Amino acid sequence: MDETVFAHAREFVERLFEGDSGGHDIWHTIRVHDLAVTICREEGGDMDVVRLAALLHDADDRKLFGDNGYANARGFMESEGVPEDIRERVVHAISQVSFKGTDTVVPDTVEGMVVQDADRMDAIGAIGIARAFAYGGSRGRAMHIPGEGPRIGMGAEEYHSNVGTTVNHFHEKLLLLKDLMNTETARRMAGDRHGYMVAFLDEFMAEWDGLR
Repeated sequence: MDETVFAHAREFVERLFEGDSGGHDIWHTIRVHDLAVTICREEGGDMDVVRLAALLHDADDRKLFGDNGYANARGFMESEGVPEDIRERVVHAISQVSFKGTDTVVPDTVEGMVVQDADRMDAIGAIGIARAFAYGGSRGRAMHIPGEGPRIGMGAEEYHSNVGTTVNHFHEKLLLLKDLMNTETARRMAGDRHGYMVAFLDEFMAEWDGLR
């Protein structure tokens, strides 16, 4: 596929998320794209589908755009003349990326697995910590409320309507992601990022409780 399509996809997403300070800015998209390329090189799959799905994976995010039938991604690809079979494969991959609590699906294509892993990777580690607190702050959520525990085992609707604290979000989602990676490449990469989050939470709670 012509490289200009990917450049235009980046510009399209940058316009969609202009001014975003909640962790879904263009840099998140670029990091997911770059991680997806790295994973795809190791695991295989159609690189064009992976790159487009990675660049457009948040273009119709339910949290931001509601249920719109992937209108943004479809409209962009149609405007760029992307063949219909590739458009459908990209949309299919995107449709399986999001974390939905106990209703989360394992993608049924290599491309979907690769993009899902790349998106999850950007939700953990040092960048994942920063994004979690940026998103929580942008939604007016408390960092931590003593005595308010995480809600474990939520389905899709309950997960999407949950407005708990950012610290609880680590236990409800982020600390689970290491063991939910699809590919061996992502599983290897996730270990260090997971350990960094565990160490951060230990330090956070010790400082919160005035222990150091």
